Amino acid sequence: MSAGKVFLIVVGSLLALLGVGFLIAGAMGVWLEITFSDPKGFLTSKEMNFTTDSYAIVTPPAKIGADWPWWLENVGTLRVKVAATALADQVFVGIGPYEEVRTFLSEVEYEEIAEFKHHPYRVEYRQHPGTAAPMRPVEQTFWRTSATGSGTQTLTWDPEPGEWILVVMNADASRGMDVEGSVGVRVPWLLGAVIGLLAGGLGALAGGLALILVGARPGQAGPHVELPAPLGYPLAFTGELTEPLSPVLWLVKWFLLIPHYIVLTFLWAGFVMSWVVSLLAILITGRYPRGLFEYNVGVLRWTWRVGFYSYQALGTDRYPPFTLRAGGYPADLNVAYPERLSRGLAFVKWWLLALPHYLVIGFFQGGGGQHSGAGLVVLLSLFGGVALLFRGRYPRDIFDFVMGMNRWTYRVAIYAALMTDRYPPFRLGE
Repeated sequence: MSAGKVFLIVVGSLLALLGVGFLIAGAMGVWLEITFSDPKGFLTSKEMNFTTDSYAIVTPPAKIGADWPWWLENVGTLRVKVAATALADQVFVGIGPYEEVRTFLSEVEYEEIAEFKHHPYRVEYRQHPGTAAPMRPVEQTFWRTSATGSGTQTLTWDPEPGEWILVVMNADASRGMDVEGSVGVRVPWLLGAVIGLLAGGLGALAGGLALILVGARPGQAGPHVELPAPLGYPLAFTGELTEPLSPVLWLVKWFLLIPHYIVLTFLWAGFVMSWVVSLLAILITGRYPRGLFEYNVGVLRWTWRVGFYSYQALGTDRYPPFTLRAGGYPADLNVAYPERLSRGLAFVKWWLLALPHYLVIGFFQGGGGQHSGAGLVVLLSLFGGVALLFRGRYPRDIFDFVMGMNRWTYRVAIYAALMTDRYPPFRLGE
């Protein structure tokens, strides 16, 4: 593939992934509106019960900065509803400055909410000891907003800069409370943000898919693939041990490959999105888009070259090239293009049918693929590196075994990537 087509696929994939993220965020906003919004436009929590034997229940202090960004200047309106379980009891709820509330309750026993969970419902408190009885909260003048009385008390407040605490007490400042309450917030710009996220997500996704499809237009035919005989599996997988190898270079290859890891991050983003597009194309047409097939093979080839140079094999000291093209390197990979693919298998082969293989290659590669950690492949390669360090030679038996495990891994990779309907064999060799 040309560099321009690769660029289009990568940029289109990143744009499409961004669009998917916007759509997910917008869908979550719609779900919040449908599930928690009341007729007055408040997103409201369910009723919660709070019980204590002390004089007050308070929230942790909330600090609102004076230099909030422009999009948070109007964060909305907070609404708190509180009612005593015994309807005849009078309850007080108020929001006040942290320092003044702390002074008011300095000698008073009260509970601060330390942890709160909805599922399962649980409230944990942090106890603040004290020996004095508080004064009646309604007599204090520092409350920014408050409500008191019997029945349900509703408090609304537009947040402003400062450090604030919400306090719930009995109106007569007596000990012991059993109250139920809910918290709601009304954000005036939420609906606009949801619409913007959905529109932007659709636009980004459409634009990204368009770039991917332009980049996926077939070019010149790729190199002829010589398949291994007699098995004939549609993967040509090679790795030539190029001796002599440096006894110490393997210690720093992780550092030398940082540029490759950065590039591969973007290439694999393109791989993921092109896999999604290819899955849809196979389900509709029974064919793998040729341009996307060439791109995905190129990404796998690039990944294998980097792995062969580094800790998937340590098979060469030749620095891997920055290209998707085949040839010219001791490690290479190619896949025969399938003219037709099963629509039915496309649904299940990449997760259900490949599951036994995932268990095996998870053991080989460390549980999560090519760069996940110290699986058996990496461990044996490091043993080979230690042998290089002290004996000056890479043990051939270790190299052959590592090559077999990597070959198995990439057979599963092309099967899961929908590049073939041939089920991978359970073997290390050709």
